[in-house]
Amino acid sequence: MWAILSGIEGNLAAYEAVLADLKRQRASVTELYILGDVIGVNPESNRVIQRLQSPKARELKPQVCQGWWEEQLLILHGLGKTDEPTALIDRYGIAMTKTLWDAVDRSHLPWLRSLDFGFFELDCLLIHGSTVGVEDELNPETPPVAMIDRLLRMDANYLFCGRSGLTFEYEIAAGSLTSEVMTLVGVASPLENRLPQPRTATLRPRKVIGVGNVGRIPGHATYTLYQPNTGKIQFQTVRYGAARGFQS
Repeated sequence: MWAILSGIEGNLAAYEAVLADLKRQRASVTELYILGDVIGVNPESNRVIQRLQSPKARELKPQVCQGWWEEQLLILHGLGKTDEPTALIDRYGIAMTKTLWDAVDRSHLPWLRSLDFGFFELDCLLIHGSTVGVEDELNPETPPVAMIDRLLRMDANYLFCGRSGLTFEYEIAAGSLTSEVMTLVGVASPLENRLPQPRTATLRPRKVIGVGNVGRIPGHATYTLYQPNTGKIQFQTVRYGAARGFQS
């Protein structure tokens, strides 16, 4: 069984609560995936990184990919794909940008920069946003055509993502998809400018799964369990702190 998390966001207590919940599962967890946003504006972000890098005895070593917060921090330090953290400033303002800068030691930047963009295991794509980028937020309101596009880019049957912070299961039923080239005056004929003819692709059933968010809401962590042999998906809610307990 796989455990798939996202969005620790520097909340060490939430991550510890999830690890404790994993030990309570009847079926043993064999893989632990963390789909980005392990850091945030929380001052415990450094401790979270250290915890991920040095799991305790008999704990799984987590496989971690890059999330939006990691990308924004690298941009702040001039190590990202763009020069200016405009997305971060536009969304959270200068004060929050400074808080993120102070929350993570520079010594952790090489590790954050080394994180994978995502993982492709069996027929599953595990990624923070989507194949478009870490900022791409898939959720239950995303149009089916956009979902199909994200799935077909890597030909995945299951796409696990964490950008929205929601737990959801979005199923694409079997069917067909026809694509054609459009010009400024309408649909191009097959012979016009030697453009390709319309293509029809047969779609098998596929799913996009939102894996939840571990650290954003104090006392309330959500994550996903997945059994690759059966395709069973189980969403977990862990309550910790003053209101302790857990539920499926």
